[in-house]
Amino acid sequence: MTRITLSRRAILIGGTALLAASPLRALAQGARPAIHVLKDPDCGCCSAWIEILQDEGFAVTTEPSTGIELMRYKIANGIPEEMASCHTARINGYMIEGHVPVADIRRLLDERPDAVGLAVPGMPYGSPGMGPESEREAYNVFLIRRDGAAEPYSKYDAA
Repeated sequence: MTRITLSRRAILIGGTALLAASPLRALAQGARPAIHVLKDPDCGCCSAWIEILQDEGFAVTTEPSTGIELMRYKIANGIPEEMASCHTARINGYMIEGHVPVADIRRLLDERPDAVGLAVPGMPYGSPGMGPESEREAYNVFLIRRDGAAEPYSKYDAA
């Protein structure tokens, strides 16, 4: 009969290796939410919105897309034409259209509603990436339902 003895060091090394290879690794490292953004490569306001996401701890990847190609992507993923803005993102199965504030994205991820995602139609001045918040014009963030209906999700008053 063979007897196996393990040292404390072997157990610690083995446990560390298991953690490193497990899905818990992301939690142990303080995983950042991954968001993928399709945008015009020359758009400065899209880049400013991406910087805000990065500063708030999101892991952002980008993909260049323009014109008809970008609009087809939006429509194929449930964004109604009247909700369109300049960039489109995907995070944890949700679509994020336009200059949606980080607080609303985090709320969406916490609440997990049965929806396509969030949209800020157009490009309201003072929304994230669109100029100083201190000069913000009033705008709404909309929740886009799976049937294409949109309802107010949050409201930002003029500054």
